[in-house]
Amino acid sequence: MTRAKARHELAKDVLYILVGVALAIFLSSGGFIDLIVRALGGQELASFAAGVFFTSAFTIAPASVALAHIGAHANILTVSLWGALGAMCGDLLLFLFIRDKFSKDLKEAFKPSLAKHIVSSFHIGFMKWLAPLIGAVIIASPLPDELGLALMGISKTKLFVLLPVSFVMNVIGVYAVVSFAQML
Repeated sequence: MTRAKARHELAKDVLYILVGVALAIFLSSGGFIDLIVRALGGQELASFAAGVFFTSAFTIAPASVALAHIGAHANILTVSLWGALGAMCGDLLLFLFIRDKFSKDLKEAFKPSLAKHIVSSFHIGFMKWLAPLIGAVIIASPLPDELGLALMGISKTKLFVLLPVSFVMNVIGVYAVVSFAQML
């Protein structure tokens, strides 16, 4: 990919994120979240749906607003658990896509020997456990999950490890977002 094309793709990504922020502002001010909650039949399903979108850089802003709004009218633990379950499902989809694609893109972006060295460093020594740990912290943070999932993917984290880690870290992340919104 040429430098100009990479800049164009980056500009598109920034535009998508800004559209997500604008959508979040629109949803929070127009009463649409209440309408969506009623349409989905309750706060649990709405929390789950918002949780699915809580994982991506492009949808984290509207999902955070939705979870905060739902949490203002429901039990924070219920919203956190259902939102985290949805986020875990979203993480699973992203992980299955990123795990192979990111490693392939990394290999293509660098010289073959450098890419091989970078990818193989995630399979030995302290990086074998440090990369998934950093990935888990990123999943719990308000940062988009793609980077954390990419770290877990190239370190060959197994699904039976990823799913409970994703769930627990997303419970922490959703709980933090909802709690912070309630403090405001």
